[in-house]
Amino acid sequence: MTEQMKPILPCRSINDTVDFYRALGFEVIYQQKRPNAYVSLRREGGILLDFFVLKQLEPSNNYSTCYVHTDDVDTLYADFTAGLRAATGKVPSRGVPRVNPLKDMSYGVRQFIVIDPGGNHIRIGQAIGEMTNGLATKEELATQSRLERGLHTSIMLADSRQDPEAAVRILDAALAADEPAPDLALFRALVMRADLAIRLGDDQAAGPLLDRAEAMGIELPDERRRIAELRQR
Repeated sequence: MTEQMKPILPCRSINDTVDFYRALGFEVIYQQKRPNAYVSLRREGGILLDFFVLKQLEPSNNYSTCYVHTDDVDTLYADFTAGLRAATGKVPSRGVPRVNPLKDMSYGVRQFIVIDPGGNHIRIGQAIGEMTNGLATKEELATQSRLERGLHTSIMLADSRQDPEAAVRILDAALAADEPAPDLALFRALVMRADLAIRLGDDQAAGPLLDRAEAMGIELPDERRRIAELRQR
């Protein structure tokens, strides 16, 4: 016996939704205009998403979500961001729609989140072994510096709970404490703080943070890519 499940998510506009997902490499496999607007989208590899119109939907308050498991999250991230850049000239990092950065999470997945024009959160992830970017398990957090713990919490607040304001408060307090911390943690914290500044519309604050991070001369692929993305936006 074989089953297949696909989410049915709300949107404000079928046309805006189709345009957005086409930029990500999806195709329309079914569309209905009457009596209820509806569309089915598919991407090669097996991602299936359906959408219906909900006129009273407020994208900024939409908590609809689904999780896409993949065995090549880096390629999907590269394809999605390249598609958006080709279609719109940029990869949006704040507001709706946007794409949150690709990163290793402490609970054992490497993931990124696509927030579409309707505010739906499409989480795309891959199970990983060792943390490749300096993140720790829950047990290891107890032995870490305040900055490392603050960075961990800010990532969870910003990317999993979509609360960048709270993430800023936690990360700013950890940075201001000026307690001993590994250079890798400081580098990642500076990039994360610049990312948060841009998400909250404070572009002027992001530049010095990125400059300070780049001056450290540390090579972490995810953070270096994010610096480039934030510079290009």
